[in-house]
Amino acid sequence: MSGKHDDRHKDRHEDKHGGRRCPAGSFPYTIKPGDTLYFLAMRYNTTVEAIMKLNPGIDPENLQIGQVICIPEVDVSPMPPCPHGFYYTIQQGDTFYLLSQRFGVSVEAIMMANPGVDPNNLQIGQVICIPYPMPKPEPILPPCPHGVYYRVKAGDTLFFIAQKFCVTVQELLMANPGIDPNNLMIGQILCIPKRCIIFCD
Repeated sequence: MSGKHDDRHKDRHEDKHGGRRCPAGSFPYTIKPGDTLYFLAMRYNTTVEAIMKLNPGIDPENLQIGQVICIPEVDVSPMPPCPHGFYYTIQQGDTFYLLSQRFGVSVEAIMMANPGVDPNNLQIGQVICIPYPMPKPEPILPPCPHGVYYRVKAGDTLFFIAQKFCVTVQELLMANPGIDPNNLMIGQILCIPKRCIIFCD
């Protein structure tokens, strides 16, 4: 029983044609027409650097048909728990930064959802957890007991808003302490002191 197991293990790590022995955690591969290290790295979910490290002296630009090299075995890591997100399979070119931009979450949030994952060594086919974006907090409304609220739109300035509502810029500033009149944000909520019922032309 144990002899058969040893034979299978030997076949995995020793090429029956070339007799090449590979260290534990890798297996022999015989170069075929059209093979490149990049192609092999893609096929076996590893990197060119990892293959070259196992094969010191190999010339990646001059692979010989029939040449036997060692390919690292990539363990399939268990999928991380993902109770507040969804699973995503790493594809060619993916980085945590690109994924953060695509899914609207921060790089830090992705890293926290995937402890133990090396963001600089993502493997094609690797499964990670993408957390759901955090809901945006509701804007804090300034107190406005004697006025109306107004949401800043594209192109608005404090002067334009003051003219629109028949108030002065100073009155707007007094009703909205802490705002930066030179840096109004679209969607920002302002308090407009009530001095007239209709808009001014």
